[in-house]
Amino acid sequence: MTKVSLAVCAVLFVFLDLTLASLTQALPNRTWVSGVGDDVNPCSRTAPCKTFAGAIAKTEAGGEIEAIDAAGYGTVIITKSITIDGTGVFAGVAAVSGSGITITNTPGSISDTLKVVRLRGLSINGLGTGQSGINVKTTAKVSIEDCVIDGFAEAGITCTAGSVFVRNTTIRNNKYGVSATAGQVALNDVFINYNSTGLGGTAGLIVTYNNVVLWGNTNGDPPPPRNR
Repeated sequence: MTKVSLAVCAVLFVFLDLTLASLTQALPNRTWVSGVGDDVNPCSRTAPCKTFAGAIAKTEAGGEIEAIDAAGYGTVIITKSITIDGTGVFAGVAAVSGSGITITNTPGSISDTLKVVRLRGLSINGLGTGQSGINVKTTAKVSIEDCVIDGFAEAGITCTAGSVFVRNTTIRNNKYGVSATAGQVALNDVFINYNSTGLGGTAGLIVTYNNVVLWGNTNGDPPPPRNR
């Protein structure tokens, strides 16, 4: 083998080694988004991404995405365990069509062992034409805390699988406040007002109520069933 061939082989070996190292490098457990960020960035604190969709692809399963400042961060499809936290800022999600946040098994699946999604401090707006604010379509444990969900043509929260816990959240101006046709939903300190129907779907799937306020919904405001 000539010296030139040896040199070429050495270069190729180094290139392949670096490529494999980059492919196997773990994603960070925490990423950041900002209204002045860019999704080509690594989503670090000093070089944040611009959207939740951009950040989730660069965050390890079970990790956390944090909003740095007040901005609209776009709709997002969640296919792995994740926390999205907008606490302390106006972290907005506007969905003129489809759902604001979809937790789904397609594409991909929530295949990690945790199967946990946490949404905190978000303002989700359908502008009167979006389908659902938060659409839970796969088996997962979903916590929705300190959020406002407003203006969706179908439901503020749609649950067709999994278990959903909602705390300290306002759901208003939707066709349904909460609609559950499968899975289970628990509500704690939740305000459901000015919807066409406050609670919809299959009877018995909203399993826990604690300090739930139903008021101003077009189709009446019966008291929720006794706490259980």
